[in-house]
Amino acid sequence: MLKLAVFVSGRGSNLRAVHAAIEDGRLDARIVLVLSSRDDAAALTWCAAQNIPTASLQGVSGQDLERTMLSHLESAGAGCIVLAGFMKRIPSAVVQRFTGRILNIHPALLPSFGGKGMYGHHVHEAVLAAGVRVSGATVHMVDEEYDRGPIVLQRCVPVMDDDSSETLAARVLEVEHALLPEALSLLAEGRLELRGGRVYIKK
Repeated sequence: MLKLAVFVSGRGSNLRAVHAAIEDGRLDARIVLVLSSRDDAAALTWCAAQNIPTASLQGVSGQDLERTMLSHLESAGAGCIVLAGFMKRIPSAVVQRFTGRILNIHPALLPSFGGKGMYGHHVHEAVLAAGVRVSGATVHMVDEEYDRGPIVLQRCVPVMDDDSSETLAARVLEVEHALLPEALSLLAEGRLELRGGRVYIKK
């Protein structure tokens, strides 16, 4: 069973998708901690109703961020980390401690439309401005660079001629909610192998 720490900054819709997958038996895991970058994240209110332990990192930065993250993770007994719309960069010491065990969900087909500043509506606006016909979601392992870690799973959605950033975001989010639990299930089953900078899915 995976012992998950889920990192959030907002509503936590992907957190809730992971929780739903655990509840209905699709994912052999337990959420042992939800760590938020903000005290006022709506996800924290939802967690309180579910009796899920939470902590906030608001106002914590620099070396204090690294120490605080690691302390919370160790206290919770977390075995892996899920970034579900988390707006802070993960310190190198945390990445190294959890190598191959940090997954992030990104609302585009990496390596396109990723990197610093590419989050939320900014991603979908960039996709529409580029005129591409396909977007989607990516789950990848996290390294020290934004959105550059090895890709685990991707799924496509069409970009419609009349799309706004809001309509495209809604279509991509639906895919995110399926893709993240699926990737975590592969991790829980020991089917993800990191080799030569790539992720291989074992049969």
